[in-house]
Amino acid sequence: MSIVNGYCNAITEINRWLAILASLLVFVMVAAISYEVVARYFFDAPTVWALELSTLLLGPYFMLAGPYILHTAGHVNVDILHSKLSPRMAAIVDTCIYPVIGLICCVLIYQSIPVALNSIDSGETSFSSWNPAIWPVKTLIPVAFSLLLLQTIAETLLSIRRIGQRAEVEGEVRT
Repeated sequence: MSIVNGYCNAITEINRWLAILASLLVFVMVAAISYEVVARYFFDAPTVWALELSTLLLGPYFMLAGPYILHTAGHVNVDILHSKLSPRMAAIVDTCIYPVIGLICCVLIYQSIPVALNSIDSGETSFSSWNPAIWPVKTLIPVAFSLLLLQTIAETLLSIRRIGQRAEVEGEVRT
């Protein structure tokens, strides 16, 4: 069990730090949009880069935070149903749902790798007047879904362990 615990702790810690780093992008986005507002409305000198920079940073922000949010159960959930289940039944439901998320991640990884490779090969840019490189953001898509897949595996293992722990506790009570 220590290998499973080590895996779950390691991937969760990696995703936690990536989520913290990604959350710092909010400050860059707010600064860029604030600068744009001041430049546009107070100095009549709009920028060509602020909105596009914020848009390019929004993708990494939510994609890198997503795997850790899965761990903290911060995604949209039907809490009204999940909260009415016993802890064991909730763990069983989670054990059935996480593989579906994992399957979706696999499909998205499979579909996004060629897009990312093509974007890297062509040195893809945005074709705007600022024209920043967008291949780094497209490359992040399969990476982020891979991290989500790894976190989904960890969450599946943790939910299986919760089922087993509940059964052990019930077994101790009966004897």
